[in-house]
Amino acid sequence: MFHLIWVLIVGAVIGAIAGAVTKHGGSMGWIANIVAGLVGSWLGELVLGSWGPNVAGMALIPSIIGAVVVVILVSWLLSRADR
Repeated sequence: MFHLIWVLIVGAVIGAIAGAVTKHGGSMGWIANIVAGLVGSWLGELVLGSWGPNVAGMALIPSIIGAVVVVILVSWLLSRADR
């Protein structure tokens, strides 16, 4: 149970970092930041591997890169949907 909470916290931090890097994190909300962090972590480790420092079973550098890609993609899709 504690590991799940830790994973959610780390996912939120990764999503917040990705949102700050892309300047789209404030408009997403904290739940979307958690989802972007978790999906980005999975995607980043799938594509880039599990190198660098690990926290809660997530490699930080590939996770942040994956989350940045997820945030950019989601914000692009949402801007296209608004048109």
